[in-house]
Amino acid sequence: MFRRILIANRGEIAVRVIRACREMEIETVAVYSSADADALHVQLATRSVCIGPPQAGQSYLNMDAILQVAIATRCDAIHPGYGFLSENDVFSDRCAAEGIKFIGPTGDVIRQMGNKSAARSLMQKSGVPVVPGSDGNVDIETGAVIAAKIGYPVLVKASAGGGGRGMRRVDKPEDFAALFAEAQSETMTNFGDDKMYVEKLIVNPHHIEFQVMADSKGNVVHFGERECSIQRKNQKLMEESPSHLLTPEVRAAMGDAAVTAARAAGYEGAGTIEFVMDDDLHYYFIEMNTRIQVEHPVTEMVCDVDLVREQIRVAAGLTLAYKQADICQRGWAIECRINAEDPMNGFRPSPGKTNFLHFPGGCGIRVESALYVGYNPSPFYDSMVAKVIAHGANRLEAIQRMRRALEEIVIDGYPTTVELCYLILHDPVFVRGNYNTGFLESEMDELMKWNRVGAGLDPIEVNQ
Repeated sequence: MFRRILIANRGEIAVRVIRACREMEIETVAVYSSADADALHVQLATRSVCIGPPQAGQSYLNMDAILQVAIATRCDAIHPGYGFLSENDVFSDRCAAEGIKFIGPTGDVIRQMGNKSAARSLMQKSGVPVVPGSDGNVDIETGAVIAAKIGYPVLVKASAGGGGRGMRRVDKPEDFAALFAEAQSETMTNFGDDKMYVEKLIVNPHHIEFQVMADSKGNVVHFGERECSIQRKNQKLMEESPSHLLTPEVRAAMGDAAVTAARAAGYEGAGTIEFVMDDDLHYYFIEMNTRIQVEHPVTEMVCDVDLVREQIRVAAGLTLAYKQADICQRGWAIECRINAEDPMNGFRPSPGKTNFLHFPGGCGIRVESALYVGYNPSPFYDSMVAKVIAHGANRLEAIQRMRRALEEIVIDGYPTTVELCYLILHDPVFVRGNYNTGFLESEMDELMKWNRVGAGLDPIEVNQ
């Protein structure tokens, strides 16, 4: 087992990893930017080292600085968390070259699965369903021919893209060339790569992802699905597990497909296989996230597993502690992401000083956060300041517990998404479980008209 791990991240995920390491009696080294000198992960780690100024490019994305600290502090491994360098193939390669274990897949696997076109081709060869589209990268002319063949609307997507960048919806042939060029330019600006591919747009699908874990001995398991269809501009706001949509037969088939995908990639570590699903329960692979996900706690709650601990174990060369037959989903879990954003003003980031803070507790409630009274969330990084997770015996109980938790939470000093999440939990479409990725866009105006006093669940039948 590792003796000392450097955590190349910040915020709640850095705190989450530190806590897992403490329980495993592993020392931790936190790195931080000058903007994060008073951050919670800096205070909790065994040792902390400043690696640069606030700008991420000069600190949390600075491979040289991070590796220098890892070598100087004699770390056995680096945990990248999510975001920043977590899916950077060059960083994984450089860790390996220095004899430091990157807690994640190899650079080759990250390259393969990070290139959406290559990943799509691999899935096709492995028998995993993919959305109809091009078999590889295409230029404007070839893309237009394929779009006409598969039918509009289509998505033009960056092979190396992510986070909704380098992607455009095209509804009619006459717009294809202009939108392709626009997406390609954005791709080059953000990723330094202009390779594009085309696929059929599944309108307002369900976003279903499966958590997988693989060790270095070829063992692969999945820990069930997460429903992630409450999104704004391709960014998730709420997640739940299991999905109300899946039948036992479809769940089993998708789980098998997720394991097949991980095996085909030669995967090692914690990862997520993402699918879109239409209303007829046809599902299609869209991508693999080669890291731990923000929303991993909902899976931990329903499967009674510590995914970060298991991620560290398999990275250290140990055999998976679970066989597929050992894993089952118990009850229901919902996660709300609490962002320092103002939903009433276009979700404008709204950092400020945390004047007062009270997190909810009680049966079935978990909070992941790096906030404390007096802390100023930095405007330089992602706006998420906390995650609230509620677990219950069924979906109704999980909803009721989350509603109660959001009634209790107090974050004074800046606007957050607490109110919006609370309103969503009372929306009839959500409560009945009839929502898809178009939910927030279609319901946002109505949600903003509501207030907490008038919301009620009693007359609505909950899909359990």
